[in-house]
Amino acid sequence: MIVDLLGMPTPFVLFQEWVNEFISWDPNQCGTDKISLPRNKFWVPDIVINEFMDENTAPHVPYVYLYSDGTVHDALPVKVVSSCNLNIYTFPFDIQNCTLTFNSYIHMVMDLKMFLGKPVDKITKHSKMVMTTMGEWELLDITFHKYSVGSEDQFSIDELAFHIRVRRRATLYVVNLLIPSCFLITVDLFSFLLPPQSVDRSSFKMTLILGYTVFLLIMTDLLPVTGNTIPLINVFFSLCLALMVASLLETILITNLMHGSAKFSHVPRWIQVLILQILGCLVGLPSKPKEPSDEEVKASTVVADSKADENPPEEKGPVEEEKEDKALEELRRLGGDLRAIRLQVDQQLSGSQSSEDWMQVGFIIDRLLFGIYILFISVSFITIIIIWVNSYSP
Repeated sequence: MIVDLLGMPTPFVLFQEWVNEFISWDPNQCGTDKISLPRNKFWVPDIVINEFMDENTAPHVPYVYLYSDGTVHDALPVKVVSSCNLNIYTFPFDIQNCTLTFNSYIHMVMDLKMFLGKPVDKITKHSKMVMTTMGEWELLDITFHKYSVGSEDQFSIDELAFHIRVRRRATLYVVNLLIPSCFLITVDLFSFLLPPQSVDRSSFKMTLILGYTVFLLIMTDLLPVTGNTIPLINVFFSLCLALMVASLLETILITNLMHGSAKFSHVPRWIQVLILQILGCLVGLPSKPKEPSDEEVKASTVVADSKADENPPEEKGPVEEEKEDKALEELRRLGGDLRAIRLQVDQQLSGSQSSEDWMQVGFIIDRLLFGIYILFISVSFITIIIIWVNSYSP
């Protein structure tokens, strides 16, 4: 009777007993205290289930049992397909509470009063015995509540409401959904250990994304499609896919920085402050101290020139002056060549420093995403374990 509440119709038997005051006999004279007679010859209460969503397709029983004291016993097979408000936020570790309400449509409380034939504990125990093969769901308990519907007591209608708590067996979903997804996201996590300088991460990550997408398409039938809220497991799958895509984009960025950073301009100031200084210290990759600039070299050159100028020139002859002029011209030409060479070297050194800064930016972003990956996987595992344990707590 529980499984059909959640989409799998299963027949059960509705036992009803009432007293017909106009029929009785002496069992000693008649030789029996019980007979079976056609149902259409007697009055039968119109007990219905309010949550019915489909026609009762259970086999029809044309007879009722009549006892010598006037008691009529009716065993009516019922196949229930009823509505149930599902809370699937913690799927597949969810616990559902469904209700079956029995009442009469036309008979008021002054004509028909309903009572529970057995204690609820016995009903729960018997239900657990006969529902051991119900598959996906596990019966937890059944509670009972009786109340009257109506404005006045004599014109109200008796109702018996059974609140049925069932728990989903989560092993199938853990094995088929959560464990493969955790394996794929863990493999993507360890792909950060591949050196981006010598290994192409992008093809590896694209293969993982393709495999994860195919996995989600195959397992779509296992996910619930009805409910008032989005299941937490759907959010988990979406975040896993988003992290994989972000990892692929980050790999593309690092590959671009590795091979094209020499052509980039200097790192902007805000990137130096935000990434190289703040995030770099946060992820354990602080920026390297820069080498001293060439100002000291220029200052020492100026000091040497000034010291040379302090020495007073000596008087020399015409021949010596002509030789000195030729030597000075040669030195000036060599000096111009040296300045050109030094300019090229300075440009190369400047470009190399800019390239190193951009590569450092890529390494910091890579380390930051790696830390986010570890944090997400840790939080997800802890959350899944807590929800799973709470679903089995009393």
